Amino acid sequence: MLDLFTIFSKGGIVLWYFQGTCGEIIAPVNALIKSVVLQERGGGNAFTHQSLTLKYKLDNEFELVFVVGYQKVLQLSYVDKFISDVHLFFREKYKNQLEQNILCRITDFEDDFTNLLKKAESSHVSHKTMGIGSMKSFGESEKSKKSVSSMIERPGEQRKGKPSKKEVKSPDKLKEEVMKPDWNGKEKGDDEKPVDDNKEVFPDDEEIRRNIEKMTRKKSGIGKGKGKTGGGQQPLNERRKAPRVWELNGSSRDAPQLDFSDAKPINHTDGDDGDITTPESRTWVGRMHGDLQDITSSDDPVVSDDESDTELEEKTDNRESNGTNNKPGRFSMISMLKGLVGQKKLKSADVGPVLDKLRDHLIGKNVASDIADKLCGSVATKLEGKVLGTFSGVTSTVRGSLEESLLQILSPRRRVDILRDVLESRRQGKPFSIAFCGVNGVGKSTNLAKIAFWLIENNFRILIAACDTFRAGAVEQLRTHVRHLNALHPASAHQGKLMVQLYEKGYGKDAAGIAMEAIRFAGEQRMDVCLIDTAGRMQDNEPLMRALSKLIKVNEPNMVLFVGEALVGNEAVDQLVKFNQALADNSTSADPRLIDGIVLTKFDTIDDKVGAAISMTYTTGQPIVFVGTGQTYTDLRNLNVKSVVNSLMKA
Repeated sequence: MLDLFTIFSKGGIVLWYFQGTCGEIIAPVNALIKSVVLQERGGGNAFTHQSLTLKYKLDNEFELVFVVGYQKVLQLSYVDKFISDVHLFFREKYKNQLEQNILCRITDFEDDFTNLLKKAESSHVSHKTMGIGSMKSFGESEKSKKSVSSMIERPGEQRKGKPSKKEVKSPDKLKEEVMKPDWNGKEKGDDEKPVDDNKEVFPDDEEIRRNIEKMTRKKSGIGKGKGKTGGGQQPLNERRKAPRVWELNGSSRDAPQLDFSDAKPINHTDGDDGDITTPESRTWVGRMHGDLQDITSSDDPVVSDDESDTELEEKTDNRESNGTNNKPGRFSMISMLKGLVGQKKLKSADVGPVLDKLRDHLIGKNVASDIADKLCGSVATKLEGKVLGTFSGVTSTVRGSLEESLLQILSPRRRVDILRDVLESRRQGKPFSIAFCGVNGVGKSTNLAKIAFWLIENNFRILIAACDTFRAGAVEQLRTHVRHLNALHPASAHQGKLMVQLYEKGYGKDAAGIAMEAIRFAGEQRMDVCLIDTAGRMQDNEPLMRALSKLIKVNEPNMVLFVGEALVGNEAVDQLVKFNQALADNSTSADPRLIDGIVLTKFDTIDDKVGAAISMTYTTGQPIVFVGTGQTYTDLRNLNVKSVVNSLMKA
């Protein structure tokens, strides 16, 4: 029933493998290594590749990986125990060879593997059939002992074991129930007074006093007219609130000022709007040539590893001491003793308290809670069974492993060089298209304008496609950006060529059709890049998600960027998962087009709470291409992975 089983080292040396009904063993295992082992996603031990389910177990002492694969339609509950049994048996049998680091192909393990597999399958079958006896015959059942007369219900008779539907209680029984003692030993009828329904009930003295006071306050006006000196009413004209008068509110007397029909129209593509620039904006020109600068957190003091380790250990000691009075010098002594651990093998009980503290720390840095759980689970799997050095502490080891995992997750798996890709598309004679998508209000249009300014600085001609035909003012916002960009980079400074143009068709049109016409127009006009702005949409809005999928499926842009805020926590995971799911569900291709990269906006508002970067990258597996750090065109940066990890691990 198993399709494959393989044992290999983390260096890539295959020690032994078993191939069952699986036609190919290399592709599934390579997919597991690429997507799980190298990407530090070992929180769970199951991975799906096409029709196979792969489960794996890491041996961190000898740096081995055990992988078993079977058809995902099968529910094999014995696989986890089986892979653990194989792991223990393999370690015990070849312990000397593994300790001497002799890694070569093993040929005498097949019989042992077959015996372990038969034992696991037989135990699974025995557990499955345990407690299941043979079916009773009719003669052994209780129903066969009943006669026909016992099944007939007669009036006035009560069936055995069942109370009658209407049971009339006698007066003596009712009295007995009423006088039955309650939980405190008193009889229910002791403190109860008989109530005569026909007798009129008068209020007591206390209630009469409260009513008199209430009537007195009502007549004297106490509590009314706060802030008034007298009890009389103010004149009507003094109490009336004057209405607010808005300037240019659209009334008939404002019509001459609001009529712009005879005025000269503003040409936003002629590049001669130098008057709209400011001395500050003119200094932006020429500052973004070449690659973007990396975002750094040099302003924030970075806590060293030793200080962080000491702090975590002190907090752990405080929690374990349960309020005992410890002297200040005791922490340094405990930290020193914890470092002298010799050749100790790490267990889950050793790393558990430290990982719990680090998990809370990550959540406090705005990492989604489920992502923090998976990260800590991956670190625990990675460290279980690992042998510590002589002067290595548990806290420093766990912290270092978590930092390595964060660095691995944030590092892009593929090369991201937009300038090089645009030059390659120019050589092929077609524009490089980028589609921007995301939820409402995250800054898609603003960061699109920043990216356009950066590309113009690198001497590329830009066409912006206004495909947000839903939000009022979306086209006018892009028109304003185009006007300012042309003022900063006029045509006279670029051999008479307009560096940025806007392709618009108004509101209420099909966004996919506008994007198709814009890409075609960019190719005819020899434009280098086509930036497609789409409407903001919530991830649960199914009609708008279908429209986005249609736009991407029809036009096939070179890059699909998801624009997300750095302020979000758990919501980032939900947004990215549902955006990717919508693109996959509405695609007819076997390999659907999903999100290619992330634009992280409002990064300047979060201080050191940079956990959204981890949540988004872990969810999609795609890199963060741009980081927005402000409101001007020059506030665009590349992600510095080490800086983000330092901010995450800083206390």
